[in-house]
Amino acid sequence: MRVSGGTLGGRRVAVPGGIIRPSMDRMRESVFASLGNLTGCSFLDMFSGSGIIALEAASRGADPIEAVEKDPLKRSTLLQNVSLSPVRIWCRFMAVERYVMRARRYFDVIFCDPPFDYRFKWELVRTIAVSPLMQEGSRLLIHRPREDVPVVPLEALVQAGSKVYGRSVVDFFIASKK
Repeated sequence: MRVSGGTLGGRRVAVPGGIIRPSMDRMRESVFASLGNLTGCSFLDMFSGSGIIALEAASRGADPIEAVEKDPLKRSTLLQNVSLSPVRIWCRFMAVERYVMRARRYFDVIFCDPPFDYRFKWELVRTIAVSPLMQEGSRLLIHRPREDVPVVPLEALVQAGSKVYGRSVVDFFIASKK
């Protein structure tokens, strides 16, 4: 697996053992092109896995960056990969639900990439939307299977689009006033 663009473009990263569904190069490149310049933007990578999304963000100027991953089998690979970053990527090893409940600061961009069989993704999106993680204008992206239709009727979020990549979709939401 390689970083698709930015200052780290082309750099190889390790893939952790265990169950993993690495984000496709084409999808990552397209998503980050849609996000535009991330210089000075804070970025949160939830269900981080290998850390490739956090690295893509760092490669495009995001800072500060946090990566959240629960699986202890991915810990050493995640730490190895984020060491490539030109800026520090803070790694939090805990369940994302616990991270959200403890949140005290907002992020400009949040990328949420739960396992495709994760049953609580829309509840998690609703919880994130009303948490301190988001303020007006924050962007929340969620990577999901194509057949898993969004169920996010919230005043706090406005759907700003979706991009389809084979059997997966990335939905873009923007936080409105809470």
